[in-house]
Amino acid sequence: MRKKLVVLSGAGISAESGIKTFRDSDGLWENHRIEEVASPEGFAKNPHLVLDFYNLRRRQLKEVSPNRAHHILHELEQNFDVRIITQNVDDLHERAGSTNVLHLHGELKKARPVHNKNKIIPWEDDLNVGDLDESGDQLRPHIVWFGESVPEMENAIQITSTADIFLVIGTSMQVYPAAALVNYIPSHCEIYVIDPGLSNSYTKSENFFKMSATEGMERLKDVLGF
Repeated sequence: MRKKLVVLSGAGISAESGIKTFRDSDGLWENHRIEEVASPEGFAKNPHLVLDFYNLRRRQLKEVSPNRAHHILHELEQNFDVRIITQNVDDLHERAGSTNVLHLHGELKKARPVHNKNKIIPWEDDLNVGDLDESGDQLRPHIVWFGESVPEMENAIQITSTADIFLVIGTSMQVYPAAALVNYIPSHCEIYVIDPGLSNSYTKSENFFKMSATEGMERLKDVLGF
């Protein structure tokens, strides 16, 4: 039986493809306060602003491609049972070929009715005020905003609890509940961390690669003997 490699990925892996990380050093996201564009209250107050914000993100996604780190994760499926838990809302893992990806915070290329979180609709282009489902309900981005529950968290915990190898890559480990997944890693599990800015409090020093996602994945590939 192949070992199960569970990956928790964050904005750092997508940054190398040209997607901006979640927030800049000034605490703003594309010159907006996070609460304005990533909360139910912000959407209720100014739906045009919020929809335009995610339309820009969706358009940008069409202009970028998976990078080498994404592709190595796909290649590792040849030797490992790879399960990716990502905080990212882009589809770069899937476009690189990864077959088991769980999106904790939703997906840019999906929408849902405002009053029905379980009705998920594929959505490739701009989403505007007046775009409704067949029941007349306004559509919103399928994104988990601040103050909302994380529906896939229980699934992520279950996946984490089965890991033989656990990889943290490109995440600040400051966004909860995603960061709490480390509490569910089995005691026998080998843990690796790839991040140029993260301080190591998760694993032994030789398993902590303080480098970019691509450099770190090349190193990990060698360590795993692939």
